[in-house]
Amino acid sequence: MADLGVSIALIACIVLFSEAARRATKRLCSDDYRIYLVEAVSTFQLCACTHELKLLAVMDRVESHIGLTLTYIMTIVHVSTFHEASCNPATVLEHVRRGTTSAKGAAVLISGQFVAAIIAQFSVASVRSLGLSDLHSRHEKLGYRCFDPISGTLLQATGVELACAFCMQATVMHIHKLDAKLRIHAVAAVVTSLVYAGGYISGAVSNAVLAFSIQFPCSGHTYPEYCFVYWLGPVLGMSSCILLFEKIIPFLSGKSTIGKTTGNFSVTKKTQ
Repeated sequence: MADLGVSIALIACIVLFSEAARRATKRLCSDDYRIYLVEAVSTFQLCACTHELKLLAVMDRVESHIGLTLTYIMTIVHVSTFHEASCNPATVLEHVRRGTTSAKGAAVLISGQFVAAIIAQFSVASVRSLGLSDLHSRHEKLGYRCFDPISGTLLQATGVELACAFCMQATVMHIHKLDAKLRIHAVAAVVTSLVYAGGYISGAVSNAVLAFSIQFPCSGHTYPEYCFVYWLGPVLGMSSCILLFEKIIPFLSGKSTIGKTTGNFSVTKKTQ
């Protein structure tokens, strides 16, 4: 329990630091740069917090129900604090497809996401080197290594990531149908359910930049194989969901499309 307490305290510090950085950015930076900095800070928060949650799970320091509870709570925290940020390259590409973001702007956003993901990876390792808990000390002795996050075949893992991305996109596209007070909990419930259902196979990440930070450094598979699972899978999942709900179903029913919605938590937050 001591390790759990230290990890929760560390996660709280990451969130508070990130929120302070976002607020400072909004006060001090112009609108031209604010969106990029908020995106980078929020991506850092997502990756750094998930690094710590993953370590707790991998080292078997928390029971499954506690891990799922933490996943639920942290999803609510992220949705509540990210504001305009998506923290997901696939979502940025969706904005480009819909014409709400330019290709140049998307390139800057995605670059910032990956830089923040790398910073989060090294920052968490630096904090763990302080030996604040036995869990961190053990991880330092292992050279901060992580092991194969894929327990099934590559096709099975890709299928899980595809299905997770599909479900998340479908949730965000239809979240407006729920009462405003329930939307954030609906998103958290879906994320937690997906982690429970598919986490043991691939981690149920369904986010290219998050996977790059927490899964790609792990041994067991090559970078191209990880790209196949964690990059191609989510893109196919999101694309197939948009195609189904905005093209195929309206065509078969003779109705107009459901409207231009975007698959990210920031949209969910703004509709509350």
